Amino acid sequence: MGFACQILTLYPEMFPGPLGASIAGRALAEGKWSCDTIQIRDFATDKHRSVDDTPAGGGAGMVLKPDVLAAAVDHAIARQPGAPVLAMTPRGRPLTQDRVRSLAAGPGVTVLCGRFEGFDERIFEARPIEPVSIGDYILSGGETAAIVLLDACIRLLPGVMGAASSGDDESFETGLLEYPHYTRPVEWEGRTIPEVLRSGDHAKIAAWRKAQAENDTRLRRPDLWERHGGARVGSPSGAQREKKDR
Repeated sequence: MGFACQILTLYPEMFPGPLGASIAGRALAEGKWSCDTIQIRDFATDKHRSVDDTPAGGGAGMVLKPDVLAAAVDHAIARQPGAPVLAMTPRGRPLTQDRVRSLAAGPGVTVLCGRFEGFDERIFEARPIEPVSIGDYILSGGETAAIVLLDACIRLLPGVMGAASSGDDESFETGLLEYPHYTRPVEWEGRTIPEVLRSGDHAKIAAWRKAQAENDTRLRRPDLWERHGGARVGSPSGAQREKKDR
């Protein structure tokens, strides 16, 4: 059975969206993962099928109602009890490659997509839902964030990428940004491929790539560099650990 994805959304027509193309689309066609949408509005009980209401205490916008959300989440959990439920919200914990790997190793995921001003906070107290953020910025809704989350998971599923080791040296897999890449032509607009990459000396190439990754991380992502610190063995996401264990 493939990696099963359920998406709770007010806009089911947004899925699979870009996940229906490229490697994710091929994997979907091959049954390596599945995509089912659940319309949140189907769980509204009034004649207007209302899913939101004004915020308590006043303020702009509307808030998704907890009773409607709970009914939709309960339905999703009953359909797929083994899958974690994640809510896409800027108030969630940042999504990391480590968390992506743990999700991809499981049976699937249920994703709750926010809209308007977000969720009534009581839903997180009443149901086992993990709030997740993909970055420090605001989107129109959680659907785009859900696509990002699912794409990150799907590409790690067995057989989706061309080679099993394709993701081992990418950004965040070792706690660093990935080293820079080059390809032909050797010279382009007066700029040449670094000589070391044309040397054929694999030890020197590996050392150069490591140095470049460390330097770029230190300059571009000091937060990652600080976390990387002196702990230069092992991989935060588990990719390198799995490789060594084999």
